[in-house]
Amino acid sequence: MTFELVCVLAAGLFSVGLFGALSQQSIVMIMMGIELMVGGIIVAAAAFWHFLAPAGADGQVVIVAAVVAMAVEMAMGFAVTTAIYRARQVDMTDMAGDLKG
Repeated sequence: MTFELVCVLAAGLFSVGLFGALSQQSIVMIMMGIELMVGGIIVAAAAFWHFLAPAGADGQVVIVAAVVAMAVEMAMGFAVTTAIYRARQVDMTDMAGDLKG
């Protein structure tokens, strides 16, 4: 695998996630799109680390931080989504308009 091929893969993953996050109204589908975008960023960070500075540990720290942020975001998002669904039987963004700040 070349650096360019991995970057194209990361850009494709990010693009699919962006399309999914912007085109869906279901809260779960939007969260899945965001996860795909974060996955693309992780792949790009891993590619930069592997091809540009494999001796340093900086890339590994960024990747671990992104994975931890992704896990926390998913746990919090699904907890909020589950609470909203249990309280009002709502799983679409348009129906949860009262959550605006």
